[in-house]
Amino acid sequence: MNAQESRRWQLLAIVAVIGYLTYLLAPVLMPFAMAGMLAYLGDPLADRLERLGLGRTLAVTIVFVVIVLLTVGALLLLIPLISHQVDSLIQNLPRYGEWIRDTAVPWLQAKLRLDPHTFEIGRVMDAVKEHIGSIGSVIGKLSRSGVGVLMWMTNLVLIPVVAFYLLRDWDRLVAWVDTMLPRSIEPTVAHLARESDKVLGAFVRGQLLVMLALGMFYGAGLALVGLSVGPLIGMVAGLLSFVPYLGFIIGFGAAVIAVLVQYGDWAHLLLVCGVFVIGQLLEGYVLVPRLVGGKIGLHPVAVIFAVLAGGYLFGFLGVLLALPAASVILVLLRYLTERYRLSELYTGTGPADPGIAGVEVTVTSVEGEVRSEAHRPASGDQNGPPPAAP
Repeated sequence: MNAQESRRWQLLAIVAVIGYLTYLLAPVLMPFAMAGMLAYLGDPLADRLERLGLGRTLAVTIVFVVIVLLTVGALLLLIPLISHQVDSLIQNLPRYGEWIRDTAVPWLQAKLRLDPHTFEIGRVMDAVKEHIGSIGSVIGKLSRSGVGVLMWMTNLVLIPVVAFYLLRDWDRLVAWVDTMLPRSIEPTVAHLARESDKVLGAFVRGQLLVMLALGMFYGAGLALVGLSVGPLIGMVAGLLSFVPYLGFIIGFGAAVIAVLVQYGDWAHLLLVCGVFVIGQLLEGYVLVPRLVGGKIGLHPVAVIFAVLAGGYLFGFLGVLLALPAASVILVLLRYLTERYRLSELYTGTGPADPGIAGVEVTVTSVEGEVRSEAHRPASGDQNGPPPAAP
């Protein structure tokens, strides 16, 4: 084994160890991942303040205070609204139950020709009661031990603390990682890191703005239609819009049920359909092209696969980091594609294939012209078929 192959195996071993440790520590890494995202989003603003003459610590403190104030202000505005919407939802739950029992279930049974006892309320309640005991025991154990509450409180405290220190030392950490890279791959990794930074910057900042804009639009539109839980449905639809069509499907389905229960007429149903159609057009033709741009190029199927795979492998952390990781993987795939097209495997020419030699192709055009092309065996191939007669 030569020195180059040895280096490759060493790099592969390092990457495998890092990936395995990430997989093992996934339950613990969630607050650090969220803190890293906050530090990444705040670093450009801190760098801009540094260029204005402020020290790094002072610049980071200003950015951190701004982020905290924006977060607290958003919570102060959203918590009363969400509380009011949840109260309205709880008050309307009996009406939703009556609509499902008296309207939706008979319609499904008539259209699908199902057994009348398929959706029997008694059976559904018995099934729920069978599982309620196990769920209650688990919740009881967690509440008695306090582990769940303690972990959530710890994570909430850790996120701002870790984010502050990461933001303060962000440039040092990047420089340290650069110095630790093997010199043979440092130019390539630096180039890929710059490309990934462009893609991530366009995606993270743009997608957050798209989610916020869609949530506000859906919430305001459904509130104007007159839905009592319209703002809540709109916020949920906006938050889930990072997965293609997921926010639209869940928001539209919930809004249709809500409008049928609350009004039950075609006019309000058509208004709800109009809100979501305009929202989809706004997302596809205005928000995503202007805020996210075409640099990412993630196909909707790739986005759905990334979210599902991330959730399966790493749980909530995987869902949180699925799309940023997919954006970076896209950069790597583009680089590997360019390397492949420059490689001898792609550009090299091989010997003629005797299996396609001597095959005559006749093409008749619309004007009636006849063209014949014959693939003849390469010189030196004594086993190929003779050339076709003219």
